[in-house]
Amino acid sequence: MLLIPAIDLKDGKCVRLRQGRMEDDTVFSDNPVEVAGRWVAAGARRIHLVDLDGAFAGKPRNADIIHAIVEAYPDVPVQIGGGIRDEATIEGYLDAGVQYVIIGTKAVSAPHFVKDVAVEYPGHIIVGLDAKDGKVAIDGWSKLSNHDVIDLAQKFEDHGVDSIIYTDISRDGMMQGVNVEATAKLARAINIPVIASGGITNMDDIHALGKVAGDGIMGAITGRAIYENTLNFAEAEKIAESYS
Repeated sequence: MLLIPAIDLKDGKCVRLRQGRMEDDTVFSDNPVEVAGRWVAAGARRIHLVDLDGAFAGKPRNADIIHAIVEAYPDVPVQIGGGIRDEATIEGYLDAGVQYVIIGTKAVSAPHFVKDVAVEYPGHIIVGLDAKDGKVAIDGWSKLSNHDVIDLAQKFEDHGVDSIIYTDISRDGMMQGVNVEATAKLARAINIPVIASGGITNMDDIHALGKVAGDGIMGAITGRAIYENTLNFAEAEKIAESYS
């Protein structure tokens, strides 16, 4: 199982939000490239980047920093989400060396777009489904839709996406533990991998997810916990790697 460190970008800085609220942010570093290096040195096998400004603007806002991270650590795959709403943005990121692009809001509002780009860029498209009480949120989590998470995930599986990132937004950044039950339920309902996100707090969460990794959970994204040191990334990465 992959343990994937998150670097959320806002105004060129590495921050973490609580429940996706832009006004409730904590700045952890003014140098996101250096932060990425810290996680690479600790054993990260993939890095998760989010352009928070882009998510709200609907187009990239921190692309220069993202490109700099990819250039600095070319051997570590990077996945990027936030503000990816057109094919030109996808192509720009992939050309820069990003391995995976994450489609969120656009996937919900225009599912045919996902189908088209999954065909055009096979193996590079991830869909991010951010949910609360089983319903998918869009527009930087500012709106809750009527779409059911599992129904949408099954649709995107048929479209040929690489994997699904599932985030329980009620837990994201709250240090309350990961929603293992909902994540495993989704993973069992589809045949493509699921990456868990939101709420990972300590080693107990890594073990809990690891025990259901066989259901189709290929990895977990961790953010606030590794910045506030309730989770030692290097140690947790070794534990995660032992589960498959």
